[in-house]
Amino acid sequence: MALARGRRNSSEMNYWPGFVDALSTLVLSIVFLLSVFLVVQFFLSQEVTGKDKAIDELNAKLAQLSDMLSLEKLGKVNLDEQLTSLRAGLAAVQADRDRVKGLYDGLAGAGADAQGRNSELNKALDSEKQVSSRALAQIEVLNQQISALRRQLAALEDALDASEKRDRESQGRITDLGQRLNVALAQRVQELSRYRSEFFGRLRAILGNRPDIRVVGDRFVFQSEVFFDAGKAELLPEGRAELDKVASALTELDKQIPQEIPWVMRVDGHTDSRPILNNPVFKTNWELSAGRAISVVQYLVSLGVPAQRLLAAGFAEFQPLDVAQTDDAYKRNRRIELKLTER
Repeated sequence: MALARGRRNSSEMNYWPGFVDALSTLVLSIVFLLSVFLVVQFFLSQEVTGKDKAIDELNAKLAQLSDMLSLEKLGKVNLDEQLTSLRAGLAAVQADRDRVKGLYDGLAGAGADAQGRNSELNKALDSEKQVSSRALAQIEVLNQQISALRRQLAALEDALDASEKRDRESQGRITDLGQRLNVALAQRVQELSRYRSEFFGRLRAILGNRPDIRVVGDRFVFQSEVFFDAGKAELLPEGRAELDKVASALTELDKQIPQEIPWVMRVDGHTDSRPILNNPVFKTNWELSAGRAISVVQYLVSLGVPAQRLLAAGFAEFQPLDVAQTDDAYKRNRRIELKLTER
């Protein structure tokens, strides 16, 4: 029984080391397999990295080949254009060659004609030499005539300078005379203004302070009713009496004013703006105003006032003193004005 226990113990002790050996072997195998796996993975990663580099190189080469292909295509297009241009140039050269050949053939044919014409040209040259001799003689004559004309031009320029000098002197004298004339005219205007003032003062004293006769600026204004009936140009007795006073004053004035002063007494006729209706003598206000002014002038002439000192003018309704459309405005606008002025 003790022997059996010893055997059993001996069997159990031998089994466990084997198990340990098997387990160690398995672990070593696993470690070996892992090492192999790592080595294989390392080499595979190296291989993949090399493949990526190769792919990148291939892509770069592909891009380079694409660029080269584009350049080749562009070069082909340029070559086609150059080929077309060369063909056109070749055609032009061939056309020029044909033209030159034709010209050469023509010149070959014209060579014979040129020899014949050479003799004709020599004859013409001799004739031209003779003509040139005559032309030189004529040129000499023309040069002499030009010299004579230049001398005449010089004389004319001297005469023109003298004339311009005299003209400047004349302009100076004219300017001086113009200034003197302006001064004289101003003096005469002042004299006429003085005589006008005296004449108007005398008339104002003679005519008195009548409401239908007034002074407006540089003229005496008479209402038409003083001289005329409505629509007529025959002087009324009352108007003749007033004009007698004016005529006496004008006669005295003519004696006082120097004869060189060109004064006149202007008689202006004015009407209102109402049109003339059914008047057998005067159809318009123009005719009526002018007729009344003429009647006043004619009466003054009959009283001895010199006719050259009188002037009649008609203004119709176009110079109103009052633009209102009332009876008072119409009455103011119907008037005879006397103005002492220059001729």
